[in-house]
Amino acid sequence: DKATAWSALRSGTLPASSALSQASAGPFMKLSAVRRLALAGSLSASVALGLQLQHGRDARPFGASVAFAQPRAAGVAMLASPAEGRARLIDGKAIAAAVRRDIKASSDELKAAHGTTPGLAVVLVGNRTDSATYVRMKKKAAAEVGFYSVDRNFDETVTQEQLLATVEELNADPRIHGILVQLPLPRHIDEAAVLESIAVAKDVDGFSAENIGRMCLRGGEPPLALPCTPAGCVELLQRSEIQVAGKEVVVLGRSNIVGMPVAHLLQSMDATVTVCHSRTADLPAQVRRADIVVAAIGRAELVKADWIKPGAVVIDVGVNSKPAPEDK
Repeated sequence: DKATAWSALRSGTLPASSALSQASAGPFMKLSAVRRLALAGSLSASVALGLQLQHGRDARPFGASVAFAQPRAAGVAMLASPAEGRARLIDGKAIAAAVRRDIKASSDELKAAHGTTPGLAVVLVGNRTDSATYVRMKKKAAAEVGFYSVDRNFDETVTQEQLLATVEELNADPRIHGILVQLPLPRHIDEAAVLESIAVAKDVDGFSAENIGRMCLRGGEPPLALPCTPAGCVELLQRSEIQVAGKEVVVLGRSNIVGMPVAHLLQSMDATVTVCHSRTADLPAQVRRADIVVAAIGRAELVKADWIKPGAVVIDVGVNSKPAPEDK
């Protein structure tokens, strides 16, 4: 049931995508595959994905391939062992592909058993490079797993009334089982009002106050959905068999999209979590003591190699653009 799956996710015995699937059983069955697709999109959109420094003598990643052995009962993917003294990459693309394969199987089963095609709607405002990248990858993944998908694109000049009307239209559309409003929105838009207008049963991104509240509270009903990028971070750690309980975790960034929810998720998994931000004193010292670092601060190359202690795990959530060298 939902409570059992939520408990398994927190204890680290079940990957996030599997927990979402089980937590969405019964009346929430239609949403299961949609939520997991959004999670897979978050996994494959991470730029550096994950970097585990085994001994610290060489912080440069090398071209390690990921070997998927026979999955264990919990569905954890096995990561190939790196050479002694070298870093190893957590291959987010490979993990996302595995999640999508699971989703397609669930989607096919749903169609065969109930004649229902999962439907995902994405609302995009403006022309931010990172937001457009996320949306493009999610649409591609939706097509890959056989979803019905629609998108609603607006210029940055869109009014709040127009956005709210669009959400209400999608709430009423029986073909749509999940609605994703890509954040951040322009400053003249009240994000909270837009997110709260999404029907809780269609809140695929897990950003409604009800879902966030359930995620943060100890005990009680589990959330109907988890924020996708934070859930993707957990998926990377769990499928790579990285222990979270008892570890020192430093989260760089406190946004509603990644920093805040990923900190709560990792704390619920018994990590000791420190959230750092623009006003944090001596940021390098904070990062140096971390066993796990989640970088979601929106600045390229902020974290330096000598900030990372030997054996630490780094999950880089940022999507940043840099000008290409003139000679390329």
